[in-house]
Formats: sequence, structure tokens, C-alpha cells
Amino acid sequence: MMTAEGIKYVPKDYKSDQYVRWCPGCGDHAVLNCMHKAMAESGVAPHNMVVISGIGCSSRLPYYMNAYGFHTIHGRGAAIATGVKTARPELSVWLVTGDGDCLAIGGNHFIHAVRRNVDLNIVLMNNKIYGLTKGQYSPTSDRGFVSKSSPYGTVEDPFISAELTFGARGNFFARVIDVDLKNTTEVLAAAARHKGTSVVEALVNCVIFNDGIHKKITDKEFRTDRTIFLRHGEKMLFGKDNEKGLVLDGLKLKAVTIGQGGYTLDDILVHDAHCEDKTLHTMLAMMADELPIALGVIRAVDAPVYDEAVAEQIKEVREKKKIDSLRDFLMIGDVWK
Repeated sequence: MMTAEGIKYVPKDYKSDQYVRWCPGCGDHAVLNCMHKAMAESGVAPHNMVVISGIGCSSRLPYYMNAYGFHTIHGRGAAIATGVKTARPELSVWLVTGDGDCLAIGGNHFIHAVRRNVDLNIVLMNNKIYGLTKGQYSPTSDRGFVSKSSPYGTVEDPFISAELTFGARGNFFARVIDVDLKNTTEVLAAAARHKGTSVVEALVNCVIFNDGIHKKITDKEFRTDRTIFLRHGEKMLFGKDNEKGLVLDGLKLKAVTIGQGGYTLDDILVHDAHCEDKTLHTMLAMMADELPIALGVIRAVDAPVYDEAVAEQIKEVREKKKIDSLRDFLMIGDVWK
């Protein structure tokens, strides 16, 4: 993209000179590649970007970006990112996190960043395992999952990232898979354009401790039948030849084949990512089992942005109070010597 200064950025402008220390075949490589492309498409200069992370395999990503970076402590990336964006609202702030870092120790910070609608781009890499600490089950691991910390299977139900985001009144949620670079880049670019908190869940593979965890939807053999890529304003179609689609059957979603059972193309739902009511968005994001997994931008709604509201409030107070320094503030009201 050409910027206002006439500079055209390309993906390599956002790549650092650091060796990427992820295992060969790790899904994080694909997300990093797509982030470089999406950042170039945004047209924001590298020196106006900040990439923040917590702890985990995915949290190494700031080292691989030619931008300002902050490798923070476990689970606190959202809190740091909120502070950066509030203090320097002109910067483009990205938070890269994992299912453990974000939804376990960092869960409280995550939901409040989403609730406040801080203008952050959150990339949540979900491999359903703690990879950095060698294979314990995570908050997104399925019930019954056998791991080093659950040798007889977990006895708890997992968080679903979309459900948690919507429960925190989130306005932007998207989902991608690591083997689909084209659509992942498209989604990350859309997240960068969105004003407010954007959450992009990236389903990634851990080749060492959880290899093939997303295999049932990522394999080319049946990917088109088990996933549906949603685009605003377009019919909800899937299948090798887009011969299948989604309809409402009462209060539930139903997958049908066009031309069978009396269903025509006109019956297929049109995706409205901008609808303020999140009911259908939640249904789409929660699809599983007999329904395809929803990918793409599922929800993208405009709403007041936290950092903009804070900046405006500070401006209004300064105009009324004429406070120019901390000393001026401390001397307000009754004082004594």
C-alpha cells in the first residue's frame, strides 16, 4: 500500500534480521509470514508499529518483527498493550499471544481489553497445548485430552475463544487456520483496519506436543467440506464447488446441499458481519461436529474506542481545568503548608 508520504512498504520491511527459533513445521511460521504481508498492506510504517507479547512459543514473535517490540511477562501482554495504546494512540499496536498465555493467567487482562474496546490487534495462536513448557493441557484443550499434566484425560470443558470474546462484549472476532496463508493475510489486514479491539484466533499446529490437533479441518482432502470461509455480504457457501450452504432451521443453523430437500441458492443465508446483534455471530462461531468450522471475519462492528475516549476526556479536562503539570493537579483544592 502507498502511504500519504508516497512510500510503498513490502513484507520484508517488517522482517527483522533474527533467526526464527520455532520448530520446523510449527504453525506460528505461517502466521508470522501473514503478519508481515498484512502490515505491508496496512501502509503503517514499521517505526509506528509496536508488537507486544507475553510468554510462550508464540510470544517470541516480536523478535522477528522490524518494529518496536515488548516481550512482557506471562499473561500481562494485554495490560501492557492497553497502556502503550492509551499513552501513544497514534501507534499501531499488536498483541501476539497463545491459548495458555491469553486465556489462563492472562484471561482477566484479555476480557477487560476486549470489554474496553482498546484499539489493539490481538492475534491468539491456539494449538490447544502448552508447547513452551513441554506439553501440558491448556484452557482450550478438549475434555478427555491426554497430556503430561492430564495422563488419564482432562475432566474439564475448554474455553472457546469466540464465546469468551463475545461474552466480554467484543466487536471484532475472526478465525483462521495456519495452512491457509491467503485468507489469513486477508483477515489480519481486516483486523488492522478495524477501530477497536480485534481478536483473530489462529488455529496452529504444534508438531512436537500436539501434532495434527486441527487435522480434521486443515487437510486438503476434506477442508472444503469441514470449513466455511465467511465474507460480509456474501452467501454462506462451502464445499468443493460451493454446493453446500447454511440456513436457519427454526432457531438453529443447518447445513444443506443446494438442489436437495427443496433448498435453493435463495435459501442460503447472507453473512452480515456488521450486525450489532451477536446472536447469529455466536451461532456461527460455535459451529462444530456436523456443521463446518467458521473461518474468516465473523463479527466486525463499530463501537466507541477506549483510547480515543481517554484522549478526548483528557483534552476536555485540560481545557476546563488548565492543568499543565502534576504539581498543578496536586495543588487543586484546599492545601496547607
